[in-house]
Amino acid sequence: MRKAGEILFCVVVLALLSWTVVFAQTTPSPGTSCALKSNTSCDECLQNVSCLWCIATQQCVDYPVRSVLPSHTLCPLAEARWGLCWVNFQALIITMSVLAGVIIIAILVCCCSCCKCGNAGSRKSDERLEQQANLRKLRQEERKAEMKSRHDEIRKKYGLMKDNPYSRFENN
Repeated sequence: MRKAGEILFCVVVLALLSWTVVFAQTTPSPGTSCALKSNTSCDECLQNVSCLWCIATQQCVDYPVRSVLPSHTLCPLAEARWGLCWVNFQALIITMSVLAGVIIIAILVCCCSCCKCGNAGSRKSDERLEQQANLRKLRQEERKAEMKSRHDEIRKKYGLMKDNPYSRFENN
């Protein structure tokens, strides 16, 4: 298990470095032709980062920077080597796509769990606000009833209280 983790780590590091070099380098450096290293060995060819080794043809060619991935006519992806002789482009692409998928899924899971936590917090705050509103409404009704009873007492005191609230008020 530890060995697989180390290999995966190496592949990830290699992939990151390779993409960095691919995007940083636009033209092959003058004076070092990769074609001169054809029919030698993979290690010799890959000493220059602008070179691509094809196992099928035993050719060392300039890396096709403009197309990012070498075309199948230049060298099949399973046979192409760049950076390290033991990593082919096909395995690199599969590994990178799986890692990208895992990272995207992890980000989505984190976002969803954060949204659920945020909603739970807002539900609690909504409930708290609703309870406070109910308490305010209850206090307001109590105050209203208190004021009405006070007004009724004042009306009784001055003889302004009527049995029928809809009867006409007469001033004697």
